[in-house]
Amino acid sequence: MDRLTSMAVFVRAVDLGSFAAAADALEMSSPMVGKHVRFLEERLGVRLLNRTTRRQSLTEAGQAYYERCRVVLLEADAADAVVADELSEPRGRLRVTMPALLGRHCIAPLLMKLARKHPRLELDLSFGDPIADIIEAGYDLAIRTGDLDDQSGLIARRIASQRMVVCGARSYLRASGKPKSIDDLTAHQAIIYRRSGHVRPWLFPQGGGPVREIMPSGRLRLDDLEAIADAATQGMGLAWLPYWLVRERLATGALIHLLSGHPEFLYECHALWPRSPHLPPKVRVAVDTLAAALPKLMT
Repeated sequence: MDRLTSMAVFVRAVDLGSFAAAADALEMSSPMVGKHVRFLEERLGVRLLNRTTRRQSLTEAGQAYYERCRVVLLEADAADAVVADELSEPRGRLRVTMPALLGRHCIAPLLMKLARKHPRLELDLSFGDPIADIIEAGYDLAIRTGDLDDQSGLIARRIASQRMVVCGARSYLRASGKPKSIDDLTAHQAIIYRRSGHVRPWLFPQGGGPVREIMPSGRLRLDDLEAIADAATQGMGLAWLPYWLVRERLATGALIHLLSGHPEFLYECHALWPRSPHLPPKVRVAVDTLAAALPKLMT
């Protein structure tokens, strides 16, 4: 067996905590993962992992070997990346995780265009809730909006700003009036965004001072931004939504942009990727593409 491949399988089995998880991530069978680990153990003459039906743990020798394997694999990846970079052709599988709506409306179309331009580039896209540890999950790139959590082991680059707007349908405004100031919002029905049990406040910049928070009140609570846009279009209340999500509705008059004279809150949008000695071309070109094109879609 190829020693470098077996080392990579061993490292993934340790990182993910089981042979089954490593097999799923590497798209091979669990017995094959075990075969790679046994190959290393037989070659070294030591046990690397203690395994039971419930858990696995590194032996003392396994811990030392694991740490050195990580260094060797990073250096091997860096060597490959140098050659690939010289060829100037993004290639291989690019695994990206992103918020579902932003991904479908803005990120994925840009990455699809990139894939059409580079036929040797493969896309593996995940849409949904943020992954807690993108390194452990094996992603090459993550797109995040808002405040960033722990960034240990990651590089972050701001690629766009998500502008938030207050909007409502003409039918609602005829019945309830049009808010002329932020203070007026408290007298209106809001369509509330509730996620993970928490209501998200509406945020408004105030010159150089702290951001003002308005806690919306209303009889509709939804956990999907597109459903909120639909409800607002049907005249069920006012909504505070990303501009890119309601751009077409504003252009057709289905929704009316309100409080346009007030500063609008911006959620920063970042690209994050694992720190490595050499940035793979597939990641670099994806980040550069998003940083160049995404702001035009979000403002």
